[in-house]
Amino acid sequence: MTIGEIQFRVRYSECDPMGVVHHATYPIWLEMGRTELLRATGTTYREMEVAGHFLVVAKLELRYRRPARYDDVLTLRTHVLEVGAVKILHEYEIRRGTEIILVATSTLGCVDREGRACPMPATLRDAIATTEGMAPGA
Repeated sequence: MTIGEIQFRVRYSECDPMGVVHHATYPIWLEMGRTELLRATGTTYREMEVAGHFLVVAKLELRYRRPARYDDVLTLRTHVLEVGAVKILHEYEIRRGTEIILVATSTLGCVDREGRACPMPATLRDAIATTEGMAPGA
């Protein structure tokens, strides 16, 4: 699987009084995409955290193309662009049918329990590399 994909329906609580999705909702949806893509590698955030590794958002860039509205059915595609020693770069696209609603990127850093940068667990790097068709450990 090169791209993780989930579908969901916009809930009323995610919208302003005009039925348009509030801009602060999109980062939450991107987290849903990352969570499911990580799960597809065979691990979960919970397992990583128990092992003392945490992924924190270091950079988030969103480009809003069209408004999403209440009750829209949206498709979120999440793709890993790069896996480094301590970071993961993701790319996202949210669509309503064929119409692009949002494109985004994020950089997540791996930190320990004290919040210090630490190496990405080798098992995670290798799982992502295998899932994405990259060479493990690259």
